[in-house]
Amino acid sequence: MAVPGATIAAAPFEVEKSTQLELSVVLPTFKERANVAEMIARLDAALKDCRWEAIFVDDNSPDGTADAVKAIARHDGRVRCIRRVGRRGLAGACIEGILSSSAPFVAVMDADLQHDETLLPGMLDVLQEGEADLVVGSRYIGGGSAASLGDSRGFISQFATTIARTVLGISLSDPMSGFFMMRRDRFDPLAGRLQPVGFKILLDIVTTAGGSLRIRELPFVFRTRHGGESKFDSQVGLEYLGLLLTKSTGGLVDPRFIFFMLVGTTGLAVHLATLKIALYFVLAFPVAQTIATLVAMTSNFLLNNGLTYRDRRLRGLAMFKGFAGFCAIGAVGAVTNVGLASWLYHERPIWWVAGAAGAVMGALWNYAMSSLFVWRAR
Repeated sequence: MAVPGATIAAAPFEVEKSTQLELSVVLPTFKERANVAEMIARLDAALKDCRWEAIFVDDNSPDGTADAVKAIARHDGRVRCIRRVGRRGLAGACIEGILSSSAPFVAVMDADLQHDETLLPGMLDVLQEGEADLVVGSRYIGGGSAASLGDSRGFISQFATTIARTVLGISLSDPMSGFFMMRRDRFDPLAGRLQPVGFKILLDIVTTAGGSLRIRELPFVFRTRHGGESKFDSQVGLEYLGLLLTKSTGGLVDPRFIFFMLVGTTGLAVHLATLKIALYFVLAFPVAQTIATLVAMTSNFLLNNGLTYRDRRLRGLAMFKGFAGFCAIGAVGAVTNVGLASWLYHERPIWWVAGAAGAVMGALWNYAMSSLFVWRAR
């Protein structure tokens, strides 16, 4: 008989050991619809003796990658999809995928079938036997190969690896690898200090850990792409340089800083060119400086939206609202810009000195405030 007011303690929910999850495989995707079904089939074959799940983290692919994953997930409980809207980037996708997992071990690999899924059981054995905290699939030790990259990309990969090992002093043979597995309990303490911008998540993990991880490398042969398209472009290289700068300065410089410098330099050039043209038409300097400021402000917003904050890019109505906010924030900087430049030009009429001084003053304000309130980047 139930006693009024008494609390009935719920029996603890127990799961049989045979059904407990062992491994989460995180697969960041962008336009990989053609590879989804084959990727899952290969994981099924490679991990037949393991209790696993696949977590696809899709950056809102326009080709319907997320829909393809969800179609399989409806009848396969081992498959999950995290669809990210309003943010992009492989590193951020990996971090979110890992943090969403509940398995004691987590692997990260590409969904383009270039990583060798048959290596996963061996990686898991190393971790379960307590031999390491992190196991890296390496293309650059005996038995491994990166020949499928081709001459140009192969050279870039080797060059980037050499820079990373030299600048950051790490001993990994392949710090640029995107194929690794680690203990989940060793990842969590690092998560808050990792950079969500960029592509080289392994390099970030290793440098952030500061030598506290026991690392083992296993060789694998990097395959040719099965479908979809390569995500490698010039911005990936810039993001990599930004990560190196951040880690070599102990986190003092943010990866976005490189892009900000590029945009700022371009904006200054646009500003001065517009100012020169306006003065050519015999406009008063304050009027010419105002026009140049507005043109440079528009240029800076568009470039920052597409480059500096690519992972948080504003689109549609949000872009117009963001531009309005950017202009509102820039209004204070613009007043200071025009006032300072006009005063300098009055004192000493050297147009480019006065124009540059005003532009720099406005740029400092715009960057700090827009990062916080327009793109809401940490």
